[in-house]
Amino acid sequence: MTVAVPADSRRDRHIPWLFVLGFAIVIAVNGTMIWFAVGSFSGLYTPKPRDRGLHYNDVVAAQQARDTLGWRIAPQWRPESDRLELTLTDRSGAPLVGARVTVELVRPAEKRPPIGVALAAVDGGRHAGHVDLPARGNWDLDIVVERDGERFAQTQRMFLK
Repeated sequence: MTVAVPADSRRDRHIPWLFVLGFAIVIAVNGTMIWFAVGSFSGLYTPKPRDRGLHYNDVVAAQQARDTLGWRIAPQWRPESDRLELTLTDRSGAPLVGARVTVELVRPAEKRPPIGVALAAVDGGRHAGHVDLPARGNWDLDIVVERDGERFAQTQRMFLK
């Protein structure tokens, strides 16, 4: 008795090519994701990270000097008026009067230049200024306070909506 084996149908000949097509789609999607990842945020926050790393002990000393001052900064965001307010206090909790304050807003997940914020002294230890945000979301506030030759720098992350 002889068993007849049917000839290859058209559908069977395409099955290996379906596997090739499936792998090609996976490779194309992964390649696109890699392209977007490499072309977006680099992950570097400072312009010269190597130099900062080489002078790390200087950075630690500056942070310790800042901590010995005992100054405190309490930022508040007023979304209804797009207003940033800072309350500055010294070690004892008294208002830090006569300080000069500079603030830059940095978007941590995007390559865009920092936004400078012009702050004016409102009253004892309080400074405020208007900010035109190009986008809502997480922002790093790079705050520098100077008074009587002392310099206090701090970065705080805030969600500005």
